[in-house]
Amino acid sequence: MNRQLIRSYILLVAVAILLFTVPVAFTLTSQLRDDTKQSVLREANTMALLLGNGDRISCEALSEVAKAYGRKTPGRVQVTPTSACVPDLPEPVADTALSQAVEHNRTTTDWGSDFIWGTHLTVTVPAQGEAGVRIVYSTSDMTRRLWQIWGFRAALAVLVLAAAAAIGAYAARRITAPLRQLNDMASKFSDGDLTARSPVTGPPETQTLARTLNQGAERLDTLVASQRIFVADASHQLRTPLTALRLSLDNIADGVDDEFVREDVEQATAEVVRMSRLVNGLLVLARAEAKVSAAEPLPLRDIVAERLAVWRPAADERGVTIALGENSVDGRLLVLASPGHLDQVLDNVLSNALEVSPDGATITVSYEPQGDEILLTVRDQGPGMSDAEKPRAFDRFWRGQGLTGRSGSGLGLAVVKQLVTDDGGTVALADAPGGGLEVRLTLRASPKSGG
Repeated sequence: MNRQLIRSYILLVAVAILLFTVPVAFTLTSQLRDDTKQSVLREANTMALLLGNGDRISCEALSEVAKAYGRKTPGRVQVTPTSACVPDLPEPVADTALSQAVEHNRTTTDWGSDFIWGTHLTVTVPAQGEAGVRIVYSTSDMTRRLWQIWGFRAALAVLVLAAAAAIGAYAARRITAPLRQLNDMASKFSDGDLTARSPVTGPPETQTLARTLNQGAERLDTLVASQRIFVADASHQLRTPLTALRLSLDNIADGVDDEFVREDVEQATAEVVRMSRLVNGLLVLARAEAKVSAAEPLPLRDIVAERLAVWRPAADERGVTIALGENSVDGRLLVLASPGHLDQVLDNVLSNALEVSPDGATITVSYEPQGDEILLTVRDQGPGMSDAEKPRAFDRFWRGQGLTGRSGSGLGLAVVKQLVTDDGGTVALADAPGGGLEVRLTLRASPKSGG
């Protein structure tokens, strides 16, 4: 929009310059042409009178005047001699203009070109006794003055347009400043910052729009906060009865000998476990969106080692190996993350990797510094994901099918993305070398990290 306003302002100024400056330049050019023509005609008529007198004194005066005129001006005088006066001056070439002047007593003017003028202005004036005076006037001085007239105005136009561009840029920024503030607010909203508000500035229309958007944002923030509180409370309240229900099912399974009843109880227990995971995921998301904790430097190696130790027994039962990548550095790496976030992220990613890993597979966890960031990767040897599935994997309640036949809650990667993003990092999915899926977590490195 700024560019459009600047272009419009420059175009308006350019039209004004064309309307006022160009006609003035044409007027000055025409005036220069007319003044030169009248001056040459005046001198030619004076010399024609001296030639027409026919006496010796007039003839001598004609020679002196013509020579003086040639010295002081770019004009050359040519005279047709008569019987009474033969001046020491060159004769004109016989042409149509000379014949019209001598035979028809007609003054002729030839600019040498139909466009402004040529290299010479030729004026032929008749004199008495079938004689004539011709002045061939060089237009070089006129051309130089013409360039001065147009060049000055062209330079002035460029300066005016440059000033107009500068003024237009300043005016455009002033005019669009409220719109940029509204755009910044909308950008923050799209990034999930519901606390963003726009200053109420600018013209009345923009102020009205800013107030309306701020009121809508306030209402939306209140509604979303209420929804988060509801989800958190509901999830927290559901955990207790679900835990009690699972314990009851376990007790029932222990006291039942009927194989069919035991199978039904185990299926019910599996559904309770899945619901518990779903409730826990919702609770984690609600707490993460509330941003109740601030990021702080945490030892990445210790956290990774702790989570791998927790998940290795479950992996051993499946015949799956969880290993630390060879490229993982041994130094003291500190990441900026909220306490508990990285633990939850690794738990969700490792749980998904174990779910899709076949027996005998390997899950590799690696981390390495990359400038101001640390890249943490979890690579499995499962079936991977198609390009169409990868963007959807972070959607809430989207579920893939693991090799064990059990489907997840659909919140695992959604929780991962929420927690990593809240701590200023990024998460992406890629194809692992040799097959499988690689989860790439980019985390902020603490300035206190050491190699």
